[in-house]
Amino acid sequence: MLQGKTVLVGVTGSIAAFKAAQLVSDLVKLHADVHVLMTKNATNFIHPITFETLTGHKCLTDTFDRNFEFEVEHISLAKKADALMIAPASANVIGKIAGGIADDMLTTTLLACTCPILISPAMNTRMYENAIVQENMEKCKAHGMTIIEPASGLLACKDEGKGKLPPVDVLIEALLREIRFEKDMKDLNVLVTAGATMESMDPVRFITNHSSGKMGFALARVAMQRGAKVTLIKANTSATVPSFVKTVNVKSARDMYEAVRAVSGSMDIIVKAAAVADYTPAEVAGEKMKKKDGELSIPLKRTTDILAYLGQNRRPGQLLCGFSMETENMLENSAEKLTKKNVDMIVANNVKVEGAGFGTETNVVTLITKGGAEELPIMSKDEVAGKIFDALLRIKEKKEDQQRQELKEEIEPKDE
Repeated sequence: MLQGKTVLVGVTGSIAAFKAAQLVSDLVKLHADVHVLMTKNATNFIHPITFETLTGHKCLTDTFDRNFEFEVEHISLAKKADALMIAPASANVIGKIAGGIADDMLTTTLLACTCPILISPAMNTRMYENAIVQENMEKCKAHGMTIIEPASGLLACKDEGKGKLPPVDVLIEALLREIRFEKDMKDLNVLVTAGATMESMDPVRFITNHSSGKMGFALARVAMQRGAKVTLIKANTSATVPSFVKTVNVKSARDMYEAVRAVSGSMDIIVKAAAVADYTPAEVAGEKMKKKDGELSIPLKRTTDILAYLGQNRRPGQLLCGFSMETENMLENSAEKLTKKNVDMIVANNVKVEGAGFGTETNVVTLITKGGAEELPIMSKDEVAGKIFDALLRIKEKKEDQQRQELKEEIEPKDE
């Protein structure tokens, strides 16, 4: 995910400094080129050799360190950095940053950086809530830096409250949001649906399917990382919900229809990746249905076709993408859905194909548009999500070019 990216990690004098080792290790696993800068106080909590072993680079603590080419180290690092993350960030260092003080390797490098800067405070709750510390963080925000909210819980001093360093996966997600992709979807409003709807039969039982929500979550995550403002409407899922997206929880197909209808008008791109039940029990029993001798029949009724509703009520310029999971005649059935439901693209896959089943980390899809079908090889779901948005942005650009041409023809005088 971070191949070719240079990430600077600043570690300050906080008991949470030991957690930075896991952060650095995970960044290295994502193929980032990681350099660690420590304050003198941080070395009292964790030894620089730990980071040198993990990164393969010297851990820098001295402002006047020079590399073998006699470059001033803090300047050379600042020039090639794609991001600087300070985790944990003590109240002391946050105050220095807010005041423009550069008296060690970390703060000197930070002032020379033009890349995104992320600060993850970690300290006692009373220190964190101190008005001066809050004012310093607001000042950092005003200068374009990102403050990652600390977690709440039992602190090292045995107090309970806000001030813990967030889990490493939260820090990684914040970093990926900043630098993983170019922001080619900046300011676009994107709606993604995900997960399996649950149709109640009685207070105990329900009808559902095997969808894990992983594909929908990958779509929401990638759109967010590419700069979009993402709303995720999710039904039942087993996957981890992505950070930095607005999440709306629903249960049934009717719930999802109402939630989608409420926000669809403001969306630029809608991707319907949820596995929505086509049928729901005609009546829901008020009490648990007791087991009896013989067969049991449950009358079902059709649910509202959400994708068809969106196709019938789309606003000009809006892009619609649906999913089609088939077990036979995949291309024919999906192409028919493209036209019938008035959408721009159908993402088709066959559940019987290896790597494309429920709950997997991969998918095998074919992108079907009016221009034809593009069959993709087996990929991670994040990679598939990227290809889907690449295709949608091409459609968007083509439509905008066509609109500009039509407008030009209307304005230009015609030959008599």
